[in-house]
Amino acid sequence: MADLMRTGLYDLHLELGAKMVPFAGYEMPVQYPMGVLKEHLHTRAAAGLFDVSHMGQVILPITAVAALEALVPVDIAGLGLNRQRYAMFTNEAGGILDDLMVANRGDHLFVVVNAACKGADIAHLRAHIEGVTEVTDRALLALQGPAAEAALARLVPGVAAMRFMDVGTFGWQGADLWISRSGYTGEDGFEISVPDAVAVAFARALLDQPEVAPIGLGARDSLRLEAGLCLYGHDIDTTTTPVEAGLTWAIQKRRRAEGGFPGAERILRELTEGPVRLRMGLRPEGRAPMREGVEIFAEATGGAPIGRVTSGGFGPSIEAPMAMAYLPAGLALGTTVYGEVRGKRLPATIVAMPFQPTTYKR
Repeated sequence: MADLMRTGLYDLHLELGAKMVPFAGYEMPVQYPMGVLKEHLHTRAAAGLFDVSHMGQVILPITAVAALEALVPVDIAGLGLNRQRYAMFTNEAGGILDDLMVANRGDHLFVVVNAACKGADIAHLRAHIEGVTEVTDRALLALQGPAAEAALARLVPGVAAMRFMDVGTFGWQGADLWISRSGYTGEDGFEISVPDAVAVAFARALLDQPEVAPIGLGARDSLRLEAGLCLYGHDIDTTTTPVEAGLTWAIQKRRRAEGGFPGAERILRELTEGPVRLRMGLRPEGRAPMREGVEIFAEATGGAPIGRVTSGGFGPSIEAPMAMAYLPAGLALGTTVYGEVRGKRLPATIVAMPFQPTTYKR
């Protein structure tokens, strides 16, 4: 793994007994001695700490609002001070280049992009916007779970007043922490951008809180899947539109009326007429998971596949398998379809998502 990058918390992960794996060009912890199942359940019951420093942190001048709106189907101009919003870069065909978070921090916009797309995203921004600055001297931590507020507030008292999708700057031992209240688990939680110089000390201070345990990528994946959230490169990519992906909630009224973003013709048409296929939730019968790549059929025997699982696994909180797949848009909730697992077609029911109710701080 010599050619892989490491986050500033690499040595801490080893000290904590993490099993490291390659992920998006980095050596990342997939699990700790607690194991994926217990890490997942601990995050749902208390608070889990994730190292997400591999993600890209970018600053844009506040004057770039219109230029950024030309790249995303999202209302950036209407984003309030110290608020953040989910967005996605689209291409001319209406496909998704990446999904991202954009925060209005007064004199600039703060953007967080996915690790695997980081280089391409920053090049894309620089091709269209002047004054793009990649932040390379800060770690990024995510603290997630019902006890996240209590644990973080002992170190940073001001965070308790934040609402879902608020952002703010807070002090800790002389360092500026850039904190947002959101998350990728369906739980209440925070993302904390922390200067490299104090990142390990701050992570240790969080882990010293009785509710907090370190959580790896394995549980991160099962948590986000229970929450019905997309993983770029799996559930969304350049072949999927925001409408097909069920992300229409992220396209505000003004952008629907005005357009002016890549792929607007297709995306706005799908908003009006409906897409041919949709990302849907599946609950397979029995205990066997239907994992990514499993083909879905309309009937127990015969016929061509009607879709394919993009993410699937076992949900520790729901104690059952779950999956997401792109299926013909006309299929109703409650419909039985069949996933082909090891040569056998097994029934699954189309269900609403999320699989596990979300608990964001509204």
